[in-house]
Amino acid sequence: MRALRSLSLGLFVVLAMVAAGCSDSKTETSPVVGDWNGKIEIPDHPLEVGVTFGSDGKATVDIPTQAVVGKPLTDVRTGNDDVGFTAPDFPGTPTFKGKYDKASDSIAGDFTQSGQTVPLHLTRGRLASMARPQQPQPPWPYRSEDVSYRSGDITIAGTLTEPKTGGPHPAVVLVTGSGAQNRDEELLGHKPFLLLADTFTRAGYAVLRTDDRGVGGTGGDLSQSDYQQLADDIGAGITFLHGRSEIDGKRIGLLGHSEGGYLAPLYAARPDSGVAFVIMQAGPAVTGADVLLEQNRIILTAQGATPEQISEQLAYVSGLVDIVHTGDLAAAKKYAQQHNDSLPPERKQPEAAIDQLVSPYMAALINYDPAPALSALRVPVLAVYGTKDVQVPATQSEGPARALLAADPDATVHVFDGLNHLMQPAQSGLLTEYATIGTTVDPQVLDMYTNWLTQRFPPKR
Repeated sequence: MRALRSLSLGLFVVLAMVAAGCSDSKTETSPVVGDWNGKIEIPDHPLEVGVTFGSDGKATVDIPTQAVVGKPLTDVRTGNDDVGFTAPDFPGTPTFKGKYDKASDSIAGDFTQSGQTVPLHLTRGRLASMARPQQPQPPWPYRSEDVSYRSGDITIAGTLTEPKTGGPHPAVVLVTGSGAQNRDEELLGHKPFLLLADTFTRAGYAVLRTDDRGVGGTGGDLSQSDYQQLADDIGAGITFLHGRSEIDGKRIGLLGHSEGGYLAPLYAARPDSGVAFVIMQAGPAVTGADVLLEQNRIILTAQGATPEQISEQLAYVSGLVDIVHTGDLAAAKKYAQQHNDSLPPERKQPEAAIDQLVSPYMAALINYDPAPALSALRVPVLAVYGTKDVQVPATQSEGPARALLAADPDATVHVFDGLNHLMQPAQSGLLTEYATIGTTVDPQVLDMYTNWLTQRFPPKR
């Protein structure tokens, strides 16, 4: 997930999400506009795909088992006798060429990658595996308002939801995981922060969720930001809520997911924060460097990598971390580039991926130690983890979280059996599984959040 990414230059293919060019063909009357699904007939391993053709001549592809959702396609063609596209940034330059059949309302053709061609038959409709039954839909039984406010020299944009009942309301500020994310923390077809906001607001709480720096209506550049700046952004949101008469300024708390579980305690531990409570959802309780090393080890092991491959990858990550610790990001980039150059073509990473690994933002994550902030908290804290989480492993963070929060008079650490980093019921816990799971957040997690909150900060009814 975007939250606490794995350093995966050794064995994983990172697909850059780039803007796609499109053909000039007129698609207003094309019968292929809409959602389609089918299977690439790879022998013994058919691959389920979804394709959406837009009326603007653009198209996207979903491949749930490869954690690809909404990836733009190029060379899009929507003529009856020439339906086709190219999937950029995949190894082997995958292409499809087919024809639309009116009688069966289907598209049949050939899918070619790395010189090999297999059949692909598309039928109308969205992939069943992409269903999101928990995703809230309007009309909302509460007030929802797009808002904006300043944080230093940038504008932050987001959405504030409030119960229709009389206030003042206790409030929850949502803090996203790592990577540039929108206010819904949208990824792989899921919108977990939209679901959390809906759940809390229906329970009687106001909720503020915002776009990250450089996303949507929020200014700035996340890659050039450090943790103090990101914590200041949280503070700006709390200041904004203090300016709203319908918000109870003494009962404003934070829920941080993944990296947000670093940032929420970091801000809450400030002497003048005024934060009333903290919920950490898969928030690490060890250093960023330790998390990156462990998630690489666990993910590689789960994917069946050999001991030699795992050792090689961990040695690379350790070397990169050591250089980042010195503060010399130019040297870190050189090290990462040299490693990338040594890889076979199918495993090489784009330049943009390397730039992300050695950005000031990534350096802040690698260098961060949550111990001082967690040890300083004296407000109600709920920290939850999942046994299937391969990105912030419960086996790594549960014990330290309990130890660091031991002096807090109201701290609860809970581990959910069988849940992954997104708090979904999972089998492997691997990132490629996220898109294939219909559940966005397990209902038992949502129930724990609302029960925990209402016991400590009951809303006015």
